[in-house]
This record gives sequence, C-alpha cells and structure tokens, in this order.
Amino acid sequence: MTELIEILVVDDHPLFRQGVVHSLGLDPDFKVVGETASGEEALALAQSLLPQVVLLDISMPGWNGIMTAEKIAMACPATAIVMLTGSEDKDKLLAALKAGARGYVLKGVSARELARVVRAAVAGEVYVSPSIAAEMLVSLTQGRAPDPLQELTEREREILALIGTGLTNREIGERVFLSEKTIKHYVTNILQKLQVRSRVEAALLASRVQH
Repeated sequence: MTELIEILVVDDHPLFRQGVVHSLGLDPDFKVVGETASGEEALALAQSLLPQVVLLDISMPGWNGIMTAEKIAMACPATAIVMLTGSEDKDKLLAALKAGARGYVLKGVSARELARVVRAAVAGEVYVSPSIAAEMLVSLTQGRAPDPLQELTEREREILALIGTGLTNREIGERVFLSEKTIKHYVTNILQKLQVRSRVEAALLASRVQH
C-alpha cells in the first residue's frame, strides 16, 4: 500500500480552510493531519507532526505566511511548503519562494489542480500558478532594452547631454537655437522615454550609460 501524503492546512478563514481540508480528504493518497489559523501554531504543528506538505495562506494576523514559511523551512527542511493565496502580487511570490516555499497557488484553483501541485511539491518540484508565471515573465522581459537611450532621437540625445552639464532649459535653448518652451517639451518627452521622474535622474542615467 502506498504511504499517504500527510498535509497541514494553515488559513485564517475557517470556511475556506474547511473546504480545502474536505477536498484533500477526497483523495485516497492524502491525509490531512492538522489545521490551524495561525502561523505560530503552524510552526508548532509542523514540528510535532512533520507533515510532508504545509499548505499556507499568505495574509494572516500575527505571523504572515512569508514569515511562517521561513520558520517552517528552517525547522522542518523535509517539509514542502505550498502557498495557497488570493494574492497575485509578484513581490509576495518572490518573497515566498525566497522564504523556502516550493509552490505558489491561487485560491481559485480546482481540487484536481491542487492535488497535482501537492504531489509535485512532494516530488521536489517548484510550481507557480500559470497566470502569475506568465505575468512575471512578461514583466521581466518587456521594456528591458540594453540601452535605454536608444529610444531617443538625435536631438533628444543632444538635449539630454546638455541637461547632464547642469544647464537650464533657457540656456539649452540658447545653445541649440530653440525656444525655452520647445526645450521644456523635449525634456518632458525625454523623461517619459527614459521612465524617470526628474531631469536629475535623466542626467544620472545618461552618465551611467555613457561610462
């Protein structure tokens, strides 16, 4: 007979927690050995029960899920931690993985999908909900031109170089024979293209790229 996968469920919403416990209980390979609403109690239960998997909510009073994951990962390195959360926040996902979680699953997940993730975690795999994984990939790849200045026209580069020397819009206008108002328009465009808030940041970016 196959050994059951023992699971601890941690979530501060009783109704949701009961639903997860119930759906896991329908799988013959799983055994829910404990459930709790608090991170502090989750650590104590993880240490005493040594489950193969801890399903952990991120937003909880007291210790949040990230802190709890970190403590359980240190105390019970053999236990796989899977975050079960409503948050699609990429920073929280990265923090959870850094804390030692092996999975990051959104709460709208089906019972079948959750069971698959639990098995994957036990097998040592890392799982992230496809919707967040896709979003992270997009944010990591978009707008990352190696040279942010390549977006600028020749005239904008010329004006940016003059901004870098500390000249005012009026002084720049005198150098390139354009009105102060036109220079101001150019500066606004330059800041938008470089995605910086001030001419100081633009000048810093220009000097960094030039060196």
